[in-house]
Amino acid sequence: MTVTIYGIKTCDTMKKARTWLDAKGVAYHFHDYKAEGIDETSLKRWVDALGWETVLNRAGTTFRALPDADKQDLDARKAIALMRAQPSMIKRPILDRDGALTAGFKPDIYETLF
Repeated sequence: MTVTIYGIKTCDTMKKARTWLDAKGVAYHFHDYKAEGIDETSLKRWVDALGWETVLNRAGTTFRALPDADKQDLDARKAIALMRAQPSMIKRPILDRDGALTAGFKPDIYETLF
């Protein structure tokens, strides 16, 4: 199984997820979308599979700091554009297991996946 975990290196939730994977001996590739960027094709695939409401992190400081006009009339197209412009607005982590996607980190959910 090919496992890729997407996120930001300095994020506390990412650190917990990577520590969990390491402790369980799960081999994975880490993609830091803050440092490496993220392509529109990946974002569209994530939004199609999980919904833009799940992939867009509206609770984070980056989203909350946006002008009100940018937060209005959100849809998939606008959410993808916002996340492309500022990858910090992408939910962390996004876990890709051979194309099966999971957003966020909960140890009990990861336990069922591996």
